Amino acid sequence: MKAIQIPAPADLRVVDIEKPEVKSGEVLLKIKYVGFCGSDLNTFLGRNPMVKLPVIPGHEVGATIEAVGTDVPAGFMADMPVTVNPYTNCGTCAACRNGRVNACEHNETFGVQRNGAMSEYLSLPWQKVIPADGISPRDCALIEPMSVGFHAVSRGQITDIDTVLVIGCGMIGIGAIVRAALRGATVIAVDLDDDKLALAKRIGADYTINSKTENLHERLQVITNGLGPDVVIEAVGSPATYIMAVNEVGFTGRVVCIGYAKSEVTFQTKYFVQKELDIRGSRNALPEDFRAVVRYLQQGDCPLEEFISNIVHPEEALNAMQQWSAAPGKVFRILVKF
Repeated sequence: MKAIQIPAPADLRVVDIEKPEVKSGEVLLKIKYVGFCGSDLNTFLGRNPMVKLPVIPGHEVGATIEAVGTDVPAGFMADMPVTVNPYTNCGTCAACRNGRVNACEHNETFGVQRNGAMSEYLSLPWQKVIPADGISPRDCALIEPMSVGFHAVSRGQITDIDTVLVIGCGMIGIGAIVRAALRGATVIAVDLDDDKLALAKRIGADYTINSKTENLHERLQVITNGLGPDVVIEAVGSPATYIMAVNEVGFTGRVVCIGYAKSEVTFQTKYFVQKELDIRGSRNALPEDFRAVVRYLQQGDCPLEEFISNIVHPEEALNAMQQWSAAPGKVFRILVKF
């Protein structure tokens, strides 16, 4: 069967691999769409320290069920639209023992530490298959990145009395904006791109700030009546935005960090103490986050067309990745159609 492989940095090719056989306890999926995410781009650019090359990328999956193995519970039926929970957990590390399997010390994510989903078929344990009735396979490929943003909102314990600043309006930041708005919070979206900010406004942000052309601190002081936001979600992963989050959050606020900064970050640590901050990491997503995204998308109110920058066939993936690496700020999601 056809698959996409990244054998080395700056190299991406279509290869032929063996079609998997469905085993006991597994579900065989016919892959329809797989999204390229930032980790795939970093793998292609040689900037992903966790990847093991060569690798088949892809963990944002839209598929239908092709076949169901023995010892799979009822409810998994042929042609059902599904997505995939692409993380593993060991069951014995501290995170797993505490029930936070998304942060497993020994996690292996599709397309990073193990081969991913960019192939025509995929067979995996039924526990990792998430039904998505009423959602097209194309749109199922958007569930995983949104679930990461949904999880960050849970980590921030956001409620309707909070003012929330989301830094970065990519797919993960968009997910955070959506769920914070669903919880009734006042949401402020920050980005460098006016098009992304306009989309953030349409999906739930009450205020938008272009930190490239506007004075972020002054705008926040006006919006929050001088108090600063109660919660800041960092969804970029740069030293500047990490510092921004700590500087701008209000006293006794919460800072939730999703993005990985690629270099060291120097903080004025006095703010940690003076403001008595809660600084929290947010990694991957839990099954309930996936279910929450599915429920949201089933309502049909989300402008999903605007999240998709391009749909390409496997033979066009190399060119799409090269174009993305040349202008990363202009891309939401590239989907590969199988």
